Amino acid sequence: MAKVAVLPGDGIGPEIVREAVSILHLVAPDIETQEALVGGCAYDATGHPLPAETLELCRESDAILLGAVGGPKWDVIPDPDLRPERGALLPLRKHLGLYANLRPAILHKALADASALKPSLVGDGLDVLVVRELTGGVYFGQPKSNDGNRAIDTMVYTKEEIVRIAHVGFQAAQKRGKRLCSVDKQNVLMTSVLWRDTVNEVAKEYPDVELTHMLVDNCAMQLVRNPKQFDVIVTENLFGDVLSDEAAMITGSLGMLPSASLGTGTFGLYEPIHGSAPDIAGKGVANPLATILSVALMLRYSCGREEAAQRIEAAVGKVLESGLRTPDIAGAGEATVGTIEMAEAVRAALV
Repeated sequence: MAKVAVLPGDGIGPEIVREAVSILHLVAPDIETQEALVGGCAYDATGHPLPAETLELCRESDAILLGAVGGPKWDVIPDPDLRPERGALLPLRKHLGLYANLRPAILHKALADASALKPSLVGDGLDVLVVRELTGGVYFGQPKSNDGNRAIDTMVYTKEEIVRIAHVGFQAAQKRGKRLCSVDKQNVLMTSVLWRDTVNEVAKEYPDVELTHMLVDNCAMQLVRNPKQFDVIVTENLFGDVLSDEAAMITGSLGMLPSASLGTGTFGLYEPIHGSAPDIAGKGVANPLATILSVALMLRYSCGREEAAQRIEAAVGKVLESGLRTPDIAGAGEATVGTIEMAEAVRAALV
């Protein structure tokens, strides 16, 4: 029996995770779930955003479902390593070896009007997968310092780190449109020179996949100029963070996009890519669909339950086609529903 560590976190996290877990129990009632504290709420309760008990639960589990962490309340913590994002998210990824972040940016046909791009660019939908390296690069490189006058961040990549994420990108492309775009800043950064050379080496093992390279600034432009040219994008940590958020807005809302952070084997961490949205926390208007779709990814990658994953994705599609909208994906003048109502509609579509 699979065991899932449930980490609701801060802000809207508890609201959206509660609905997602109810759907998990509906399609896979045998999966055990156990909650634990993480983020700002964990800091308030224990003095640390990632308590030892939470990390131990994650290590004992087959997967993690995470809501969101952080908010202005905790941005003033004197030690930046105890702030939720740096003190919880980054250590979770590093301690658990979650080096590959999969961020599917899918624009459902029913949400074409919600896209930031005009219909002629997105047509009848969009499906781009961003594969982001998650445990290397400038987020983890040492030394780091800030004395108030001079700050230092260090970007470091090893060949081994690039090889393993390149394999993830190529293998993902093989299952999709067989096109992989590797994004770097090879004209400026030495880490990107190594990145491009290494990806070219790995490409020899995947002759069925068409490989292209693109500088990150050009990629940012091309995503809004002609997003349909992309199938799978593989890139380093910082670039992947930025580009996947850009791709999210092309699809209509950050509230629609799930993510999977994977390592070796089937263990993974699953979360919506949006933040804790403290401005709407407790108001019952947060979009739960990204978290619900993250459950589908968890069932697919960590639990080996493809049929259940497809059921959830199909149910979300039906609900969107029926016209239900939370405020973040509603057009001008469109009626909206709240968090619970949207989740109830997905549950009904599953029956």
